[in-house]
Formats: sequence, structure tokens, C-alpha cells
Amino acid sequence: MQKRQKRFEVLEQRAVNKDGFIKEWDEVGLVAMDSPYDPKPGLKIENGKVVEMDGIPCAEFDMIDTFIANHCIDVNVAAEAMAIDSLEFAKKLVDINVSGAEIKRLVPGLTPAKILDVLKKMNVVELMMAMQKLRCRKTPANQAHITNVKDTPALLAADAAEGSYRGFQELETTVGIARYAPMNAIALLIGGQVGCRGTLTQCAVEEAMELQMGMKGLTAYAETVSVYGTDQVFVDGDDTPWSKAFLASAYASRGIKMRFTSGTGSEVQMGYANKKSMLYLEIKCIMITKGAGVQGLQNGSISCIGVPGAVPGGIRAVLAENVATVLLDLEVASGNDQTFTHSPIRNTARMLMQFLPGTDYVFSGYSGVPNYDNMFAGSTHDSDDFDDMLVLQRDLQCDMALRPVTEEQIIAVRNKAARAMQAVFQEVGFPAITDEEVEAATYAHGSKDMPDRNQPEDLRAIEEFLKSGKTGLDIVRALHKHGFQDVAESVLGMLKQKVSGDYLHTSAIVDENFNVKSAINDRNDYMGPGTGYRLEGERWELLKNIPQAISPEDI
Repeated sequence: MQKRQKRFEVLEQRAVNKDGFIKEWDEVGLVAMDSPYDPKPGLKIENGKVVEMDGIPCAEFDMIDTFIANHCIDVNVAAEAMAIDSLEFAKKLVDINVSGAEIKRLVPGLTPAKILDVLKKMNVVELMMAMQKLRCRKTPANQAHITNVKDTPALLAADAAEGSYRGFQELETTVGIARYAPMNAIALLIGGQVGCRGTLTQCAVEEAMELQMGMKGLTAYAETVSVYGTDQVFVDGDDTPWSKAFLASAYASRGIKMRFTSGTGSEVQMGYANKKSMLYLEIKCIMITKGAGVQGLQNGSISCIGVPGAVPGGIRAVLAENVATVLLDLEVASGNDQTFTHSPIRNTARMLMQFLPGTDYVFSGYSGVPNYDNMFAGSTHDSDDFDDMLVLQRDLQCDMALRPVTEEQIIAVRNKAARAMQAVFQEVGFPAITDEEVEAATYAHGSKDMPDRNQPEDLRAIEEFLKSGKTGLDIVRALHKHGFQDVAESVLGMLKQKVSGDYLHTSAIVDENFNVKSAINDRNDYMGPGTGYRLEGERWELLKNIPQAISPEDI
């Protein structure tokens, strides 16, 4: 047997060496952002119509090219924008003397290949500089996943309360069993408002059910409406850009905030990348979103992160797709929502690309539960990492939108949420939540600490709830009747948002006083040092004072 070098024996056991890596494979699209098969930038316009885009005449456009040419390209600025050298355009993105507004005036005149060519000129630090300047909302925010493998409602409500109390402005759930969706949505609606008034919640399931729950007032937003960069993947999903645009209008017409979802690597994963780079195809997804009139996009590879994570420069490409999104003046919920590596170092390095410059939602979402309970397959970081995140904010004076809490505070909000859920179940006819469940949910680490429920009874009750015509107003009545007036008022406040429609604006979040903060009234105005969002004042004093910090008076 060959004698081994001991350091290499140790290195072989490192977590990172359990990851999967592959060399670039242009022919199947396993290349991050620089495929020899990517088209060259170019645009021809005649009589106000795009007749050729990136070397393809309009007679040869596929449905995605047609949609982008007709609904995204701004022919009024196209000649000016396309004439700018790509390197010079890239310099504008990082130049503090060029405003974000000027850049966003020009970008709608660029083609997919031109945007790709600009972003290829930038390294990760430059891309982060661009993100800091170009994200839509000045104040960064965060989203959490709140799920569990048992679909246990008391635990979902308690976890939602903890998540919103810790500072997450959006909470997203999904299901282990599809028919649990309305019950899980109600748990997040109630728990989210217990933790912090104004928290936006959603339940990611099949699109028709998502829309139905939104119309009933059980959810406040949606984001798992997927778009793709090649025709074949769209067709596989029985969709087109037009059908997605129609669905987006259905949400908006009913006062429900929504964003599309896409991500580098999805076309490779589906087997239809057409030899193009992952970033090129993702830029097409972003332009579809813009053309559809949708206010924002969740991207950052999302559930496909293992694909760009396996190729050279893949994590750079993930950051670049986030930047491409804000270039087109869209809200970006920037991923970090699925782990792609066994290495905690790689996981954190990937997250820093969004945390340091700040995005509209740094995570979409952070696992607000232990990753073993995360039904979205596990995020880069979970509830066991909360204290690490608080220390990172403190170390770097950089805001992830989280706040220090005490054990007593968390016990209180978790217990209140579980009890509120218990009261609602009693009133609307769901199977009872026992005192044992309330107690367990209050102190649980995760679903392993919860008693089992009778799932067939739950599912029958959910079916009856849907048939009964009950809505979010019935939740409000139940809460008020059982003494949770403050929570009832908060849930009602969320229902009112659908009437006013203010939170449909780009990058909107709702504060604890139900004031909407968006790209309209909280526009990012970064122009270099001393401008834009600054972590200072009361917010900085709060983040400095983590519970484990020793005071001089205590020494």
C-alpha cells in the first residue's frame, strides 16, 4: 500500500470534499456565465419594433424572445443603451457618481446578451458594490421558512411568532401533505401577527390553491410562480410567459403581493439548456418578469443551487443574477434558501454575497426552524445559527434585519401564538389543539418534540373549511371572541392591505404600525460613503447589545 501524506488524509475527510463538482460542459449548459454558445449582443429596430435581437431575426424568435422583444425591450432608449461599451457600462454600475436612477433608465434598452456581457466584466466585489447601489428598497429585509415535517399547526404558529419577533418581515411555509395548505397558512397568519404586526405570510403550494388561499385572506403574498429561460422547460410545465403574466394579474387584481421565481441552473436541471450559460438563461427569466409587469423576483438559483455550485464561478453567477434583477428595477428576494454544500464555510461565503451589500430580502428564506424540519430541503442557515447571525451583524455593523431577543420573550410569544391557534381551531371547527400541544410548541426545538395529531381528522376538517366559504374574517372573529383582540386587529390589518393595495408597490414591506415601506417611499439613494442605508442610531444600539455581551458594570 502506498504511504499516504497525513495532511492529505485529513483533508480528504473535510466536509467540502463531500460536495459534488464538475468541470465545465458547454454542450449541456454546465457553465456559469461564459458559454461559447451564448449569442453576441446586438439589436435592430425598425418602425418602433424589434426585428433582430442578439443575432436572431424576429422570424426565428421563440416564444421567450418574442415576449422579451415585445414587452421588455424599451425601444425609446435601446439605441443609446446598446451603443455604450459593455466595460464602460459595467463601470457605471460601480461608479458612485452615476446614480442608480440613470442606470435603470438605460437597462430596459439592453438585450439579454448585452446584460450578460456587462455582468461578465465584474468580479464579486464589484457585483456587491452594484447591489448596494441598485437594490430597490433602501432598508434591507429578510424572509424565513417556517415548516415542519408533521404539519403540526401549534408548532407552526409558535415558530412563526418567534420568526417575526426576531425580525423576519416575511414568513413562508409549505406542506408535507398537500391538503394541509390552508391549515398551515392559517398558522403562519396568526403566529406572524403575534410576533410582529404587519408580517407578510404565504404558503407555497400548487398555484391554483395559492391563489384561492390569497383570495380567502389566509395569505398575504405569493412567490412560487416559476418562469424559465428556454421554451422547452416552459412547455414541460404547461405554461408560457403569457399564462404566467395572466396569473400575476390575477394576484394583483385581488390585492395580493406576488413575485416570480427563477434561478440559474433550472434549465440544466430540466435537460433543456440549449447549450447556453446559466446566467444568460436566467437573464431571460428576469426580463420575462419585467415584461409581465411583476414587481419582483425570487432568484439566486433557489432549489437548483447545487448546479451552479458545482461549476467554476457558479456562486459568482448567482450573485450576478441577483444584480441583473435589480438592474431592471425589480425587488429581489435573493435566495440563500437551500443548502448546497456540506461545508459551513462555503454556506456562509455564499450568504455573504447578499448580506454584505444588503438586498431586498437577504434570505428567501432563512430556515426559522431546524433544517430537519425545513420542507424546502434546508437553507444555508437555520434556527441553530441565530446567535451566529446576530454576532455577524454586530461584528460587521451590517444589517440582516434580525434583532437580539431573550429566552423569556421567545417563550411568551410562542405560547401566545399556540394558544391563539388553539382558540381559532375551537371556533372554526378544526380538531382541537390540546393543552399538551400548546405546552410542547412553546418549548420545542422542532417537530421531534411534538405529539402526533390525527391526520385524517385534520384533513377532513380542512376540506370542510374550504367548502364552508370561511375566510380570514372568520379568523378575526374567532380571535376576538376568545380574548385575542390585539391579534384579531393585526390580522384584520393585513386583510385591509388587500383593499388599499399599497403593498403591491415594488419591494414593499409592512411595519408594525401597518405603514408600507417600499421602493416608492424608501427608495435606495446610495451614492457612496455617507449615503444610502446606514446601520446607526437606535437600530445599531439594539444590535450591539446581544444578551451574551458583558457590561463594564458587571465586571
